[in-house]
Amino acid sequence: MPSNLNPLGALPFRFRRERVLIVGCGDVGLRVSRQLRGRVGLLALTSSADRLPELRAHGVTPLRGNLDDSASLRRLAGLATRVVHLAPPPGDNPDWRSDPRTLALLRTLRLRGRPQSLVYGSTSGVYGDCQGDWVSETRGVNPNTPRAVRRVHAEALVRLFGRATAARTHILRIPGIYAPDREGGTPRGRLLKGTPVLRAQDDVYTNHIHADDLARACVAALWRGKPQRVTNASDDTQMKMGDYFDLAADLYQLPRPARLPRSTAREQLPLMLLSFMGESRRLDNRRMKEELRLVLRYPTVEEGLRGA
Repeated sequence: MPSNLNPLGALPFRFRRERVLIVGCGDVGLRVSRQLRGRVGLLALTSSADRLPELRAHGVTPLRGNLDDSASLRRLAGLATRVVHLAPPPGDNPDWRSDPRTLALLRTLRLRGRPQSLVYGSTSGVYGDCQGDWVSETRGVNPNTPRAVRRVHAEALVRLFGRATAARTHILRIPGIYAPDREGGTPRGRLLKGTPVLRAQDDVYTNHIHADDLARACVAALWRGKPQRVTNASDDTQMKMGDYFDLAADLYQLPRPARLPRSTAREQLPLMLLSFMGESRRLDNRRMKEELRLVLRYPTVEEGLRGA
């Protein structure tokens, strides 16, 4: 294949190994790097000079750039054979419906060659409120919040990129991420604050994924994910939000949170928290386990929290 058509481009031999670029290399991105360290070349985009030593300590080559400054991304073109995109859309974009960060990244990746595969970490919030129904990947999106609307836009950009470049793009729809070794990764802090939850008759189903299992899902999707597909990245837990916090309180030997009717909760809880309490769904994760062949290390929240 001519070098100008090869996804690796006309690069020296020492660069012709698999190279994975992680965009949005926070907690989950670093867990992805631990899964791949020593097997592939690892690159990560960062806008912070303070993070350079941390990334290098994880065996990752940092690349300075900012998704909000498209000119700073040009060095990414042609570098990676596979990409994991975990960066969220901006919250203060004047056009609240779009994700300019994903647009800037994908435009850059098209400048020279193309990655063989790209995995995008979206959110299960794109489904909106499903009234507690089971939700498979074939269900249409119905975002109820601006942040979910921006994710729908990002997903569309990723699909268009896949069709235009023949790269294998795969979207993971991610619920609440937890892990005892993750900052804010357990409900303990909220329990200590005594934040109330909804009473049983008003409660909503909630979904979770352990951060380590999510990292493993990202890696599996990079190599096994079918092109132009969506996968629910969720554990097997079928639990309402109040029951989840009751379980955590019992495990931590803390008082269970108070229960409130929805009408009272509107007056006492912040809008962000209320938005989560306004959506109820149960994610069907069979595609993740069958197509990505992922065996969950923490199939339920209880097992993940007990693992702490």
